[in-house]
Amino acid sequence: MKPSEMTGLEILQAIAAGKIPAPSIAEIMPMQIAELGKGFVKFTARADKRHLNPAGGVHGGFFATVLDSVLGNAIFTELEPGAGYGTVDLAVKMLAPMPMNEEVYAEARVVHVSKRMAVAEGTIRRQDGKLLAHGTTTCLISRPSV
Repeated sequence: MKPSEMTGLEILQAIAAGKIPAPSIAEIMPMQIAELGKGFVKFTARADKRHLNPAGGVHGGFFATVLDSVLGNAIFTELEPGAGYGTVDLAVKMLAPMPMNEEVYAEARVVHVSKRMAVAEGTIRRQDGKLLAHGTTTCLISRPSV
């Protein structure tokens, strides 16, 4: 089956299974699908020396990119074949420093999906459960013409 014939959930399942390549952002931002279902996605992510700010800490953009990815993909799991999404709004609250070279977990759940818009919320946590960041997104949905 071609990706254009697959639901968002089916595409993500195929990526997780290695049947189709992960998007290129995963090369720059080390993220992998750990778990997924309709309306829910969990990623692992790991910041490294490529993600540092001038002060030597992990750049806030790492938080934002990981949250944007996991939030958008949670929404994608709800979409039919041929539908897509684009971020309209992303709100990120960074609550603790991102550790470097340590696997963290990002997960997101869909809050609402309508014909043209979707909302999701999510978190990034250390392996011990410590909350590092919280985020929300609103995405514009593009659906195939009927």
